[in-house]
Amino acid sequence: PLALHKLWWAAQHCRALLTLYAARRFGFHERRTLNLVLSLFPGIGLLDMAFEEEGFCVVRGPDLLWGGDVRRFRGPAGRFDGIIGGPPCQAFSRLRFMVEQNGYQTAPNLIPEYERIVAELQPAWFLMENVEAAPQPIVDGYQVHAELLRDVWVGGETSRLRRFSFGTRDGRRLQVETLALHCPNPEHAAMASGGGRPVPVALGGSGKLKRSAKSALKNYGYKTADAFENHKRLQGIGADFDLPGFTVSAKVKALGNGVPLPMGRAVARAVRLAMHEEAAA
Repeated sequence: PLALHKLWWAAQHCRALLTLYAARRFGFHERRTLNLVLSLFPGIGLLDMAFEEEGFCVVRGPDLLWGGDVRRFRGPAGRFDGIIGGPPCQAFSRLRFMVEQNGYQTAPNLIPEYERIVAELQPAWFLMENVEAAPQPIVDGYQVHAELLRDVWVGGETSRLRRFSFGTRDGRRLQVETLALHCPNPEHAAMASGGGRPVPVALGGSGKLKRSAKSALKNYGYKTADAFENHKRLQGIGADFDLPGFTVSAKVKALGNGVPLPMGRAVARAVRLAMHEEAAA
């Protein structure tokens, strides 16, 4: 299975590497033209997909999922226009106590590693995704502005809430376009711990559901083929998406750890617009 994982990962790198080769081979090596982005903690690359759709060339850094360790990563300064990524959020999640009570260790706080790499590589901008309670990144020479974003606000299916911290040298802000009208009762976010199962729901005289968010959480944690298919729908991924070589359980976990594609698209578009003035100069 590990060999298949690496093969899949290599295939995902092909487009970015071929673009980079072509840029160097044929002379299109200006950073502003290339829009070269380093992705840290990429996982299966959902946030990367969104940035690639917006025209960025994304190079994926090391990730534990593929046997890499970001703590050993070093890179040259001035080669990347931007850095994106979401360090593990378990240390700041509201569910971390459940993880610890079940005898598991939460992932370490790797935000300092994200900050270190930004400081070393000196990109024009960086974007960090994490839960609301996580600290904002602090890097000398950069001004950071954060924005809370919910998946359903940008056309997604779920209530997933994330904070995006955008850092630039001149203090630019993201202007994320949200819907004027969106679903008032979004679905529960896709979770790394597993998918849900159908639950009988009582309806009151008003016709509203009488299932609480707490009871809904109790019915999550199922890592089945059906859960994986539902995770794809919740994350905005096409039905033909797959992770060859992964067990069903690993597929559900990897997909649940990703940024919903509608959310990623909205943020990537906002980054492109925020940096457009410089790119056009």
